Amino acid sequence: MENQASTDSAMQALDALARSSQLDPLTQLPNRAMMLDRFKHAIARAKRHQQRLAILFIDLDGFKAINDTLGHAAGDEVLRQIAMRLLGAVRDGDTVSRHGGDEFLILLPEVDLLSDATIVANKVSQIAAATMVVANQSINVRLSIGICFYPQDGTEPEELIRSADAAMYRAKHLGRATR
Repeated sequence: MENQASTDSAMQALDALARSSQLDPLTQLPNRAMMLDRFKHAIARAKRHQQRLAILFIDLDGFKAINDTLGHAAGDEVLRQIAMRLLGAVRDGDTVSRHGGDEFLILLPEVDLLSDATIVANKVSQIAAATMVVANQSINVRLSIGICFYPQDGTEPEELIRSADAAMYRAKHLGRATR
């Protein structure tokens, strides 16, 4: 009986370790490795069913100023709140991940119309822009979002991420909080 409890405890610890290695420790969103795995599966499914998918590359505009003026703990809280807002803006089958720093990715499998990704981007921008209180300060976060599509903009995950990143930088240069 004691041996079974020890085995169960070890299995639970291994399961927790496996889950934690796939999640960003700050936001608890899928990390880059987990996103790439989901991306590969989504591409295979899209290819098999001749569907499109979209990826949104999101950057928080002016995030450095938050860290510089309010401190890194406040910046971390902003990232956690944005992560929760992004999750609330997408469907259950979509994947939101933290790409690094103040950058996030959203994978939208089974996109019927290219305009569907723009609708999601608009929704994400609106939800993220709502005022949040961090370190006793009211903060409004704006996003720059780049969008790309499989198979038009690439057929491999890394290629699509680069394409979405480039689209995000074009959006940023056109004016913050744009797509």
